[in-house]
Amino acid sequence: MWMHTFAICEREELSVLIDTDVLIWYLRGNKNAYKVIDAQEGFEISAVTYMELVQGMRDKNELQKMRKALTELDVTMLAISESITSRAMVIVEENYLSSSVELADALIAATAIEHGLDLLTGNVKHYKVIKNLSLKNFRPK
Repeated sequence: MWMHTFAICEREELSVLIDTDVLIWYLRGNKNAYKVIDAQEGFEISAVTYMELVQGMRDKNELQKMRKALTELDVTMLAISESITSRAMVIVEENYLSSSVELADALIAATAIEHGLDLLTGNVKHYKVIKNLSLKNFRPK
């Protein structure tokens, strides 16, 4: 099973959590996404990001290519822990009614906060209301 070749852990030297949209740009061949991601010496994603990527695949061939790309990029997937779940619940409670923060975004943001990571995203507007979240803006063009 592929998950055995894809690290699911908590590393001590963490840098940036990459949001789903940036990886989608990368997988589509966007030059700016290549530049940003290739500059990383491995990086982290949330388990939620992985699941969102899988949901966007059109067939098993695409899924296999995506898995291969993540493995070659030395991606570490951070699991959703109890503390991440609790933090995401607070994020949704504090922000859903006023800013429509979605479940997946709350979990990804909570993962970044919990691990002390900057979140690299092209969707800053989805996250800007979340307290204690350090954002890095990705621009595909």
